[in-house]
Amino acid sequence: MKKNGSTVRRSTGVFTPALHLYYPITIARGNGIYIESVDGKRYMDFSSGLAVLNVGHSHPRVLESAGKQLDSLVHTGGVYYNETTVAAAERLVSITPSGLDMVFFSNSGAEAVEGALKLARYVTGRQGIISFTGGFHGRTLGAISVTTSSARYRKNYHPLLPSVYQVPYPCCFRCPFHQKSDACSLCCLHYLNETFLRQISPEEVAAMIIEPVLGEGGYYPAPVQFLQGLREICDRHGILLIFDEVQSGMGRTGRWFAADHAAVTPDILAVAKGIASGFPLSAVIAGKKLMEKWPSGAHGTTFGGNPVSCAASIATIDVINGEGLLAKSSASGDKALARLREIAGRCPVIGDVRGYGHMIGIEFIDNKGAPDSEACKKMLDHCLQKGLVLINCGLEKNVIRFIPPLTATDAEMELALDIFEMGARRLR
Repeated sequence: MKKNGSTVRRSTGVFTPALHLYYPITIARGNGIYIESVDGKRYMDFSSGLAVLNVGHSHPRVLESAGKQLDSLVHTGGVYYNETTVAAAERLVSITPSGLDMVFFSNSGAEAVEGALKLARYVTGRQGIISFTGGFHGRTLGAISVTTSSARYRKNYHPLLPSVYQVPYPCCFRCPFHQKSDACSLCCLHYLNETFLRQISPEEVAAMIIEPVLGEGGYYPAPVQFLQGLREICDRHGILLIFDEVQSGMGRTGRWFAADHAAVTPDILAVAKGIASGFPLSAVIAGKKLMEKWPSGAHGTTFGGNPVSCAASIATIDVINGEGLLAKSSASGDKALARLREIAGRCPVIGDVRGYGHMIGIEFIDNKGAPDSEACKKMLDHCLQKGLVLINCGLEKNVIRFIPPLTATDAEMELALDIFEMGARRLR
């Protein structure tokens, strides 16, 4: 532990405490689903670098593509065109929902969200934004204005962006309207009418922004009928629908985008994380008719669309396509969901298992059904001790994210589930 302890200790002298890391582990290298610490301990990384490494650590094709780009050109600074960045945009719109065919590249998920909000306000001439409670959209000022996964992200940063309104997200396990899933009347959808009557008229709303699968807020997939109803409401009132797929996109749910599960196409799509296998890249994607109303200079970037990141993105998409990872992760995700639900059936402290593909949430509860963050922490500690890295989420930090790379083999998935099941036995 000497090498690892030294790095962690030195970090406290140069990094602000505002920087939060999940584990005091210093990694030396990563390959596939595995990471190795500087002390030589090997772990299965089922955090995927926070849902970024959808094709695993250091995929050879990604490294080769980025390396070739490094040999010729690293940066353009928004001064010149370059072939790689154009090709990456073309490759990206080849997998997006139909009609989303024009791109603005930036660097991070928060930047993509900021760009999406700016685009919506600019082209509609309206100012109102509606977001959904529990959503996490980033930590920049505009992004935290639509973020409500935790008040701590907003603390001491007020006043935030004006004309932003929150409405309930359809967290079915913890329904904000106390409905049962088998008798749900979509109160959360109907609540929008109350918002339009009491807070802001629909003709003043530029956009609604939502994660089709809630990320930091607890890994709740929005019901298909809810997203379809949202699309209809937006169409009726001329409101732009923004899907934040920073975490759920790029194959994470067994489809290119979670929107595909509901057959709903947003007006604007925000993408990042898995787009370039760890290289900094994000994108605002919308239809040409919408994007052409956003004139030159209305938005900008220095580092967005970096050629090396774009080369990595092209390779990432090619790997997911070439290795059949969408179908593979969809099938293995179904198996994982089934087994995790079997484990939950024998472990009362697990209240719910939900998700799609390799984006699964496992919620821990006490004997009264309340969030049990302590049981969740015990499970995380057990898994880490056994060489399996998982991370948590949710307001009470009582939900485990089961988010392995899409490249995880059946044997690796089974081993991870064996470790998890062993921990569940100890929690009974």
